Amino acid sequence: MEQSISDKIRPGVTIRVHEKIKDGEKTRASVFEGTVIGRKHGSEIGATFTVRRVSQGVGMEKIFPFHSPNIEKIEIIRSPKVRRAKLYYLRKESAKEARRKLKKEISKPEAVNEVEETVGEENNENV
Repeated sequence: MEQSISDKIRPGVTIRVHEKIKDGEKTRASVFEGTVIGRKHGSEIGATFTVRRVSQGVGMEKIFPFHSPNIEKIEIIRSPKVRRAKLYYLRKESAKEARRKLKKEISKPEAVNEVEETVGEENNENV
């Protein structure tokens, strides 16, 4: 797995994992989408991350090794700001409460700079 992707996978991030599954002689891709609730063993060979999702009212968790050859692709869907290293408390929360607790995505700093520049220009015109 690329180093840039493994750095972005942290608790709170909603990801979609494409995993190779062997059905008899056929090989197909299975997609598992959910929230990362934990990451273990840093950047070593045995490093893993846990993904949780709720489907039809039943919570499911899967533990994926970072360096597994069975992982085809990982897509990052949402990356909110979280204040904990392990989000095990999400196991007790309902899906709606969990989404509410995860803060909204961090805004891009470029947009903030553009607004400040236009405000500064308006103040110069009034003087």
